[in-house]
Amino acid sequence: MHPRLSPLAAALGLLFAAHAGAQSAELDPIKVTATRVAYPEADATYASEVHTRNMIDKSGAQSLFDYLAQHSSVNIAPNFGNRFTPSMDMRGYGTEVGYQNIVVTLDGQRLNNIDMTPQLLGAIPLSAVDRIEITKGSGSVIHGDGAMAGTIQIHTRPYSGVSVGAYTGTQGVLGLNAAAGVQGENYGVSVSADHAKHGGYSQADASGHRDASEMRNERASLKFRPVRDLWLNLDASSTRIDTRYANSLSQAQYNADPSLPGFGNYTHQLFATDQWRLGAEWSLSDATKLTVSHNREDKRSDYVGMFKADYDNETNDVALVHNGQSFDLTAGYQSQDGARIGAWDQTRKNSRAYYAQGAYRLGDTTLSAGLRRENVRYEYAPNGGSQLSRERDLDAWDLGINQRLNDLYSVFANLNQSFQAPDIDRFFVGGAFNAFIEPAKARTLTAGLNRMAPGNRFKLAVFRANLDNEIYYYNTGNWLTSFNTNIDKSHKYGVEVQQFWQATRQLSLNANYAYTRAFIDNENQGGGAFNGRELPGVPHHNLILSGSYALTERSEVSLSQNWRSSSYAIGDFANNRSQRQSAYSLTNLAYRYRLNGWELFATVQNLFDRKNGIWTANDSIYPMNFSRSALVGFKAKF
Repeated sequence: MHPRLSPLAAALGLLFAAHAGAQSAELDPIKVTATRVAYPEADATYASEVHTRNMIDKSGAQSLFDYLAQHSSVNIAPNFGNRFTPSMDMRGYGTEVGYQNIVVTLDGQRLNNIDMTPQLLGAIPLSAVDRIEITKGSGSVIHGDGAMAGTIQIHTRPYSGVSVGAYTGTQGVLGLNAAAGVQGENYGVSVSADHAKHGGYSQADASGHRDASEMRNERASLKFRPVRDLWLNLDASSTRIDTRYANSLSQAQYNADPSLPGFGNYTHQLFATDQWRLGAEWSLSDATKLTVSHNREDKRSDYVGMFKADYDNETNDVALVHNGQSFDLTAGYQSQDGARIGAWDQTRKNSRAYYAQGAYRLGDTTLSAGLRRENVRYEYAPNGGSQLSRERDLDAWDLGINQRLNDLYSVFANLNQSFQAPDIDRFFVGGAFNAFIEPAKARTLTAGLNRMAPGNRFKLAVFRANLDNEIYYYNTGNWLTSFNTNIDKSHKYGVEVQQFWQATRQLSLNANYAYTRAFIDNENQGGGAFNGRELPGVPHHNLILSGSYALTERSEVSLSQNWRSSSYAIGDFANNRSQRQSAYSLTNLAYRYRLNGWELFATVQNLFDRKNGIWTANDSIYPMNFSRSALVGFKAKF
């Protein structure tokens, strides 16, 4: 057997074995909430993937980045070395800008930025996360701009009692966290603090600094019910990050030692963000509620000695949610005002949107439909010179159907139109204004099969997406003359498989596999050299295998394997570079022991000491997960 096929064969073997098992322990039921109405995942009219708190606890991961990288179908990697704002890809939009085609929310609040900075996942403590829901090929009606590949919706949990935790490990890893809360019939209060440090993976640069990082996060939440049908809530958070990330290496340097510092000093970034949110939920009846929220974020990004900018971002969300016996409806208004204030200019991206998403249940059949109209306005105001502006009206819609065949099986189909309005960095080249470029649009058809047995969840989905004006960076070989533009026509297709099997009360197994292809159909740049080529940074195969075994009632061991096939390197739109993105492989082992509210845990990451990296050009490799590491720690609840 060809060695590249062995992980796939292992995954398929696991899936067949799962169906062959006669006895399985029961699984807790899972509901999806992507439309703000909860219903069983077997009835969803779209492809979904849900990660519960129990799955997170078993993983042994200590950060949200590590959990998503090792246990979800999202292709996630440090963004040119930065693990706090990582690159993400789903359904073939590419490692370079896939994050701009995924809307990430935290308790309903968008984390997507108005420029080319990825979402700040590093500011979300994994200890605060209750569940993660991933929608694929859908979500554009509720979330609008950027939901081309889908959404990642992160939900935090309220605290009750007091919990503390700490861990330490190789490479100078140190983590401390504490949380406390009180939940009553008419009120709830939660506070938490997290502090994480990492001494760095690579050797010191010319200035004597390693690629070290430090993060501090504080969060507080207050909710209360002044009258029977009204809840008010106030949330606040503050994050400070000090990080250096490593330089790229040549192929020869990477092969010799991926911990080499490369050329020059490491990029040093200081990041500060303060955020608060005020919200209300008013129950108009047993089946209908009105929700209102206002969010403000102030942040500063300082690339020390290079570039700094301040960001102001305000969002508003008003939604009417009806959950009836046979009919559900979510309709509302959303606005976002985002500004980046630099030393020489101020650039804004503002949006206003109206939407409605509904579902109707007729016996074993669920029908869904939704529509969104969003106005996006850009303003560019240099300190000297003329102000420029432009606005666009963009539409998204979604149609879906789910048919229950019996107690075990259901099938679904979903047709979705989505869009991506360009970020503000796309309008500049060489530091000067370039031009307003076209928004990207996609139509995605997904069809799938669900099998929900008491101890066995199986999901299969196939999809095809046709795109107009997919946004990319055309590299002429000189950064002063390179520019952002659109791919005229492109398409993507693939197959996605999920399998979770609670084989016995002690043993649980999980497999998540995606086969993805992404092609450029027609693009006038490059003299036709890109036509028919594959989009770079899209692996054909992505496989995640994991298993947990309870050694005793109090102890458990978990093993996970993540493997991605090789692909064309970032920026290789002509598919002709001599160096390709290498395959990625990571194996993690975790152990935990629980006793009377205490938990001891230990984790070994990259068990087999495999080296990995991100190829951005020939002889431009950013090493990642290239050495074995370990940590030990504890958690306690009172």
